[in-house]
Amino acid sequence: MLDIPAISSQRRSPAAARPAPVLLVGAGAGDAGHLTLAALDALRRADVVFADDLVDASILALIPPHVDVRRVGKRARRPSAAQADINAALIAAARAGLRVVRLKGGDPFVFGRGGEEADALRDAGLEVAVVPGLTAALVAAAATGIPLTDRRRALQLAFVTATAQDGTTPDLSGLVGPGRTLVVYMGGGKGREIVARLVTPDISALPAAVVENAGRSGQRWRATTVAGLAAALDRRDTAAPTLIIIGEVVGLARSAVMPHEVHADHG
Repeated sequence: MLDIPAISSQRRSPAAARPAPVLLVGAGAGDAGHLTLAALDALRRADVVFADDLVDASILALIPPHVDVRRVGKRARRPSAAQADINAALIAAARAGLRVVRLKGGDPFVFGRGGEEADALRDAGLEVAVVPGLTAALVAAAATGIPLTDRRRALQLAFVTATAQDGTTPDLSGLVGPGRTLVVYMGGGKGREIVARLVTPDISALPAAVVENAGRSGQRWRATTVAGLAAALDRRDTAAPTLIIIGEVVGLARSAVMPHEVHADHG
């Protein structure tokens, strides 16, 4: 169980009988350059922040010193607090009168378990508000110069996670092909399974990209094809968050540099 910080009378909400809404805040993908003004305002007003490990250090540095920051994990193949314990900690902190922020990498409602946490909080009788963040697919697209949609190449766009709740790889049939773009989140560790489901004669030559650390100073990406995805994934940093982008739009990529100097490496 996560510890709940002690609350001084100065920090307790004046209307302790009615807790403030718990804020599910998207930190965006990568560094503080992708943090929204609404997210920054929420962090500055918080008493306690429960932060995912994927939240960049440059964002945590913007949180005022008096705010209690609790790291809860939630990074693939690394130790994390159980989801039930995170839910319980959020509920207990809110009921204690704290202004609570749940800080998540990317967007809370895009593969961020934000829906599960919102349900748990509302079931406990608490109000919830959501501050959206830039999800990794959008940041990766901007940094690599890959337009996720383009009326000449792709009129359909799908986001999927590589791992379902039961640990299996979801069915990707019908999501890949001419006129479509597929973005696979957290796909690095399931690369060979994904490729095995995708490689067919009609799409094996379709352009694809592997993007590591989207939006961070260590970002790099490789252009390949569906047939070459397994080899490209073998070259990735296994500790880095990885996105896979598949579709004709990958062929439109240009070397792009974000305003705060995210660099691409075609290695």
